[in-house]
Amino acid sequence: MPRRRPSVRWLLPAILVLLWLGAAGPLGSLGGGLSDVQENDSAAFLPDSAESTRVTELQRGFQTSRALPVILLWEGDGTLDQRQLTEIGDRIEQATTLAGSALVGEASPPIPSQDGAAVQVVLPIEPDLGDALPALVADLRGIDGVDGTSAYVTGPGASFADFADGFSGIDGLLLLAAFGVVLLILLVVYRSPILPFLVIGTAGLALTASMAVSYLLAKAGWIAVNGQSQGISSILVVGAATDYGLLLVARFREELREEQSKYTAMGIALRQSWAPIVASGATVILGVLCLLFSDLGSNRGLGPISAVSVALAMLAALTFLPAVLVLLGRAAFWPFRPQYGSEHRHGRGWERVAQIVGRRPGRVLIWSLVALFVAAAFAPAFSADGIPLSQAVRGGTESAAGQEALERHFDAGTAGPAVIITPEGDWPAVAEAASAVDGVASVTPFTGSGRPGQPGDPVVVDGLVRLDATLAEAPDSEQALDTVQALRTAVSSVDTDALVGGTTASDLDTRETGARDLRVIVPSVLLVITIVLALLLRSVVAPLLLVATVVLSVGATVGVAGLLFEHVFGFPGSDPGILLVGFVFLVALGIDYNIFLMTRAREESVENGTKDGILRALAVTGGVITSAGLVLAATFGALAVLPLVLLSELAFLVGFGVLLDTFVVRSLVVPAAVHLLGDRVWWPSRLAKRASEPERELERV
Repeated sequence: MPRRRPSVRWLLPAILVLLWLGAAGPLGSLGGGLSDVQENDSAAFLPDSAESTRVTELQRGFQTSRALPVILLWEGDGTLDQRQLTEIGDRIEQATTLAGSALVGEASPPIPSQDGAAVQVVLPIEPDLGDALPALVADLRGIDGVDGTSAYVTGPGASFADFADGFSGIDGLLLLAAFGVVLLILLVVYRSPILPFLVIGTAGLALTASMAVSYLLAKAGWIAVNGQSQGISSILVVGAATDYGLLLVARFREELREEQSKYTAMGIALRQSWAPIVASGATVILGVLCLLFSDLGSNRGLGPISAVSVALAMLAALTFLPAVLVLLGRAAFWPFRPQYGSEHRHGRGWERVAQIVGRRPGRVLIWSLVALFVAAAFAPAFSADGIPLSQAVRGGTESAAGQEALERHFDAGTAGPAVIITPEGDWPAVAEAASAVDGVASVTPFTGSGRPGQPGDPVVVDGLVRLDATLAEAPDSEQALDTVQALRTAVSSVDTDALVGGTTASDLDTRETGARDLRVIVPSVLLVITIVLALLLRSVVAPLLLVATVVLSVGATVGVAGLLFEHVFGFPGSDPGILLVGFVFLVALGIDYNIFLMTRAREESVENGTKDGILRALAVTGGVITSAGLVLAATFGALAVLPLVLLSELAFLVGFGVLLDTFVVRSLVVPAAVHLLGDRVWWPSRLAKRASEPERELERV
């Protein structure tokens, strides 16, 4: 009797595992440099094409370099006496010495308030300090105080530093929270001490690879990375890799009950899983790449780094995870190993849900839609007019407290004036028109030493004059935005070539650009995802149905968020880009679960007909899709551990939206609608005819 040759089917999986594990070290070292190529200065958050940007370029001709103002403010209990003024002078000398080479030009002389109770000095700081800016601001705040006064470090520079500090936990706290919550959910779902770590390990390898690739692309100048995009993409890769892993694991466990060979079971699981995983990844990748159409630099940078993250999450889930699973086989599920020939257990709860949908699809659909439409009716309450930089950090900051103190004694816009660039011939009339605008405290021409012209005369550069308009309100306030809008109208009525820029104007342009991005990118995302679904499902009706339900889900999410953000959480507003980023992620990620459901429904419909097929698919995929939804919502919820209002809002929008899509849209709305449509949902695919044959046969019987 011939001897059986030993199987070498384990060799390829072993090589894949060794390749991933061997590359983890070098990739980790490479990805560790990602924070070094971040662009966290103010320019990373401003629109590239806007009136304020043109003013910034023209403004360079009026001074040797740009500056980011940092204000040192001392506020007394009453009128400051001579001793306090002398000590304040000493502190100013210490501050200028401490700032050193970070200063652009000279600090302003001490500026006393009219009531004599406060003194401020403006330090013009180099705007491209990057991570050194928060450190400098912290050092300035460490200067000894003056008895009888409260000292503040505020102004635009300090506000940007406080904002950047909010990203300081991205490399540690954020990922720790994300991996911790995912591990907890997986332990509950699988009740296994082995499998959760395999899925988490897959996500960790995908994250390591994505950070390394992103670093190489950023270093080459092909993509822009800031703290915000790095944090969001890190969460995305963990959530996506875990979701794809859950789908593969569920199918592998199912096939182990049907097949004795673990290799055969994995082969079938991969054949049945790769299409929905690739389609899911493609929708997210193409969806986030639509952010390249954005005029906001921060949004454009988020698109490519997110696409890279999802692509590598998909690669890890289709290579490393199946390789390690097939090597371990049934042992990966210990102590609840799926035995060959054992009964499939999809969960009685989801079987009951499928039965309810099958018995009363019309009633289920109507009540679900009513609930979603009621929530969506509150979407106009969502305010995306921007978050004042001084209020962008939860719990408040010293720069915000300093801004309030500044407003008590000075024109609040002193440190961030609106900058008007106007032709030389009309500058007196432009200045007069600007001075007449409500909310403008004063307008002065820019005069520079060593420039042509008599002292006191405005500097003229290429036939242009610069005017500085001091605003009565804080530069990041809603009132200041309205003032700049009125200022632009006033000066353009005198000379159409007059432009208004500055910090407040940039905020205004960011808001307007965000509105433009919504109009352009939202239709692009919907079109791309509809095309992907049509190719995957080979149908026209099903993609339109799925996209419509996800859009309704997004509307309901925005409506709930609009109510909670203002009346429960007390957020000061929402960033203009949050609605766009939230929409892209909700649509791209929300469609994933519909893909998982409908690909299985299509498979089941071939044998059982569409009506039974969708119910069987709901019962079979209910557990894994719910687990995936919980994981994704929890990973995005981890963004809330960072003290930034913007990330807290994004955490709620995506987290709540994913849960709504998982438990309502995918579990009730889509199955009920498909059940009512029947075979027509697959039109014009041949499956519509094939799926109806068993039903016609039953009717004949």
